[in-house]
Amino acid sequence: MNNEDLKKEFKVHLIKYLNLLDVTPDDIMDDQALFGEGLGLDSIDSVELIVLLDREYGVKIKNPKDGRQILTDVNTIVEYIINNRTK
Repeated sequence: MNNEDLKKEFKVHLIKYLNLLDVTPDDIMDDQALFGEGLGLDSIDSVELIVLLDREYGVKIKNPKDGRQILTDVNTIVEYIINNRTK
């Protein structure tokens, strides 16, 4: 699976796991901030993202400081998945 396909797949999972009813994968820009002003996710959503990464890609984020850097946008998450996935 190439980078672009993985980004599209991740966005579909993101919408499903976080129940983002009014959002489509095309609405989420690869470099758009996921938290705050960007997509508007909150700390509860970050827990769901960590669960998503573990279940779908076998990627674990153990250190909260690492999580803040990894869960920035789709680009950083997909890069982390590519470098750390077990599924």
